[in-house]
Amino acid sequence: MSSGKEYFAIKNWYKIVVVLFVMLSYSCATQRPVSAQQGYVDSQVFYDELSPYGEWVDYPNYGYVWLPDVDEDFSPYSTSGYWVMTDYGWTWVSDYPWGWAPFHYGRWDYDDYYGWFWVPDYEWGPSWVTWRTGNGYYGWTPMRPGISINLSFGYDYHDLNQWNFVSDRDFGRRDMYRYYADRNEYNTIIVNSTVINNTYIDRSRNTTYISGPSRNDVQRVTGRRINNYSVRDNDRPGQVLKNSQLQIYRPQIQKTNDQGRKPAPARITNLRDVKPSRERNASDQQKRISPTENNRREQQQSQPQRQVERQRQSQQNKQQIERQNQEQNKQQQQKQVDRQRQSQQNQQQIERQNQEQNKQQQQQKQVERQRQSQQNQQKQQQQAQPAQQQQKQKQNVAEPSGNKRQERQQKAAAAREDKKKEQNKGRNR
Repeated sequence: MSSGKEYFAIKNWYKIVVVLFVMLSYSCATQRPVSAQQGYVDSQVFYDELSPYGEWVDYPNYGYVWLPDVDEDFSPYSTSGYWVMTDYGWTWVSDYPWGWAPFHYGRWDYDDYYGWFWVPDYEWGPSWVTWRTGNGYYGWTPMRPGISINLSFGYDYHDLNQWNFVSDRDFGRRDMYRYYADRNEYNTIIVNSTVINNTYIDRSRNTTYISGPSRNDVQRVTGRRINNYSVRDNDRPGQVLKNSQLQIYRPQIQKTNDQGRKPAPARITNLRDVKPSRERNASDQQKRISPTENNRREQQQSQPQRQVERQRQSQQNKQQIERQNQEQNKQQQQKQVDRQRQSQQNQQQIERQNQEQNKQQQQQKQVERQRQSQQNQQKQQQQAQPAQQQQKQKQNVAEPSGNKRQERQQKAAAAREDKKKEQNKGRNR
């Protein structure tokens, strides 16, 4: 019996040792990714890992920048992703397999010809955006290269096309892309909004992040419970949201490699050879990756049906914006026509008024001339009246003598007539 008990005791002890060994091995295995994160990697990881998904070019003033192979309507922190709350604040979770880098390191900027491009940097963050709120909306836009957090709070982001606004009650949805506000309203929204300057200090990395809207505020306006996800380091590029954890590759980046050389892309495309954004799309990247890499990307893609739906919704939104722009153009043209017609009417009215004034002035001048003529005539009549009176008096005086002369002439004529008659009688005898 004693030997049997000793056998079972040894057996149980052996099981305990095996269990402890397994637990210790598992603990070491799970801590290995974290320990890998404690060291530094150089920025070559960006050039190598992002090359299959876009083109590296030497851009003026920025150096090496990355142009992603995406659809024309791509916009950072808007397309193919969503926001989740973590200990660091609102963190962008991207559906792109390369989303672990450009949305958490560096900055985005926009070129009218090449579209969106990414400028590498060395600090990790939950996102690099600036936030605004007001009139029932939350909004965000990528921070430009060289803009610090303090500057971003006062920076004038005047390009409305780079903003994203959503009703505050719809913020935090996984399908938030369905609820973006009408871009025609962006100007009114941003004018009536204020900056959200909430920050989080990460003492382990000596970095400050913009955390965005507070969790309590979002829960209050949405009426939903906002889950808080913990961030766990991953040992290889990528990210996955699983079991209330965001596992993401976020190494600390150093500017030079172990040999002291500055990293650079293995392949740099000449800017003159880069297609414009409207001609460069996701199909281009399929030409530059191997079948193995393509399979890995397909496995990393989450919810492909949702991606298709987003693209379709994006196309519909684009068409709607185009229709709205056309309608606005028509309205503007009609306003222009109305303004021209009103201007012509005003001009005609002014001309009629001027004509009426000229007519009145001419009539007044004519009346004045007539009055002056009458006055002159009256004055002439007054001056001529004494002379007429004198002439009349002379006529009255001369009139009697004239009558007498006529009587004498009549008598003389009668005497001659009588004399002729007498002479005629004498001859007849």
